[in-house]
Amino acid sequence: MHSKRHDYHSRRCRFRHLIEENIFSCCCCSVPMNMRARLSDMSTLVASHFVSRTSHVNGGSGSETRTNLGQMGLWNQPMTHNGLRSLSNLDMLRIKTHPNAVPRQAMKKADKTEGDQCVGKIVCGTGMNLIFVGAEVGPWSKTGGLGDVLGGLPPALAANGHRVMTVSPRYDQYKDAWDTNVLVEMEVGGKIETVRFFHCYKRGVDRVFVDHPLFLERVWGKTGSKIYGPKTGEDYRDNQLRFSFLFLNFQAALEAPRVLNLNSNKYFSGPYGEDVVFVANDWHTALIPCYLKTIYKPRGLYKNAKVVFCIHNIAYQGRFSFSDFSLLDLPDQLRGSFDFIDGYDKPVKGRKINWMKAGILESDRVVTVSPYYAKELISGEDKGVELDSIIRKTGITGIINGMDVQEWNPARDKYLDVKYDNTTVLDAKPLLKEALQAEVGLPVDRDIPVIGFIGRLEEQKGSDILVEAISKFIGEEVQIIILGTGKKYLETQIKQLEIKYPGKAVGVANFNVPLAHMIIGGADFVLIPSRFEPCGLIQLHAMRYGTVPIVASTGGLVDTVKEGFTGFQMGAFNVVCDEVDPADVTAIATTVKRALAAYGTPALNEMIQNCMAQDLSWKGPSKQWEKMLLSLEVAGGEPGIEGEEIAPLAKENVPTP
Repeated sequence: MHSKRHDYHSRRCRFRHLIEENIFSCCCCSVPMNMRARLSDMSTLVASHFVSRTSHVNGGSGSETRTNLGQMGLWNQPMTHNGLRSLSNLDMLRIKTHPNAVPRQAMKKADKTEGDQCVGKIVCGTGMNLIFVGAEVGPWSKTGGLGDVLGGLPPALAANGHRVMTVSPRYDQYKDAWDTNVLVEMEVGGKIETVRFFHCYKRGVDRVFVDHPLFLERVWGKTGSKIYGPKTGEDYRDNQLRFSFLFLNFQAALEAPRVLNLNSNKYFSGPYGEDVVFVANDWHTALIPCYLKTIYKPRGLYKNAKVVFCIHNIAYQGRFSFSDFSLLDLPDQLRGSFDFIDGYDKPVKGRKINWMKAGILESDRVVTVSPYYAKELISGEDKGVELDSIIRKTGITGIINGMDVQEWNPARDKYLDVKYDNTTVLDAKPLLKEALQAEVGLPVDRDIPVIGFIGRLEEQKGSDILVEAISKFIGEEVQIIILGTGKKYLETQIKQLEIKYPGKAVGVANFNVPLAHMIIGGADFVLIPSRFEPCGLIQLHAMRYGTVPIVASTGGLVDTVKEGFTGFQMGAFNVVCDEVDPADVTAIATTVKRALAAYGTPALNEMIQNCMAQDLSWKGPSKQWEKMLLSLEVAGGEPGIEGEEIAPLAKENVPTP
């Protein structure tokens, strides 16, 4: 994610540099939890207990029962639930009941039989039980593609008849997520910390949020921009402690299917059970397959469960000191899966552990967000960021991402003065262009082609290459608008455009959602000069609005933009991040001129129609995901249905973060 820039080398900066520059400066495993010790010796239990404030379904007393959360082998003892709140008689886990507690969100009571291994009775239709785990989930928390995927893919799978849950930290006071009154208390950093669970049900998906003040107090009201630090490139000083709570996030994910009694779905009720597929997303969830394999399954839990590890960006791997392995409470048999040697001095010199490497090796299937990106990851050290040989060993499947076709819909976009579809696009876009030009202070002229750039201002996205290339094509009849926030020196670059090229170029270094929609709707072209791009969303938004993309030939940009049919390909760019390759500057200028030559011609109009004719939703990708997940053959998993989302714009389905 985002952290301070480290000056590791004087010149070289490949993908692997971004790993050290952008990963959390903290390690989720930085505080020892001594899980194995607690598992093997109950007498060493310090304070790891689960508190459920509720009345017992069967009228149990409010006396305190102590059980050991670590002694997971006894989780199959009878438990009962009331709504979302669990009651159990486990080892030394401390249960507190409060008969007068009233749930803030009414739920049906689940039945219980003495022989049930999980809490309550499971009532389900066809399909699979899927648990997505990640540090972000849109729209509640999102800084990039990870949040978008966890926001859009789960509802699409739910629409196909599967039961789907997401688990992520609660970074903000989400208006639609209700307190379940389920608490977990654990020793972290020598003190007892309490974590709560919040829940809401949207678009067929159980959204579960893990709550703690160290997450919440930093980002209140500004989730999207402050998840990892107060500003781009700067971490919170206590991130090492904050993200040790990701331990709780993925532990909650491992417990949630068995202990949360969720009854919002009319087709499913009770716990998810143990026949589930966990989808772990990026390096900070990489310990899920490790704990599942070495702690849960040896004790007879999750015997049939499988883990899919999804790589959203190989540049962020979670590399830390090798001595930190002892803090993970994992057996020595996994030491080799984490062992990693690179040539860098950050975070420490020499031997390291690599969370993503372990996640790849210990999962049942490895997936990434586009087919071409999957090929790039195994092509060599540069694009595979030193994990290419590991991924070649395990294999990898690439499935292209979809997009949110509800938020991004030119026929209903609230930020556009003129709504349109493929039949009216050629009449609407000139009007929207004039509104866009007026908004940013450019001369208003519908006959001048407008190019837009929207993205994070960092080396990956190539804004520095674009800024240098502008002088090579700005002499043409063209205007360019750049919108983005990020590293300060890149923000300074785009702010100077208006001075260097008055009346021709504008840079806006602000987070501006309305302007982003206006650019997508009013520009003729969108330029995406990424050095690497696992999938990309801007090109999907642009094509849905009939705005023709001009893209670097990398990752998902290759899979989604077809040269001469739905856009223009510029060729692959140099992946060295701390210098601008003159060849890339030339590639941008040459391709922009080629696109401008097509402006106003029947060929470009045909491209616009081709762009808008595509189904860019999650429907197609979700069926590919379903096929892949079914191939894992988890017990009880069945194919879903050819379903459509039911009323995604209905009030009860619209998230209100």
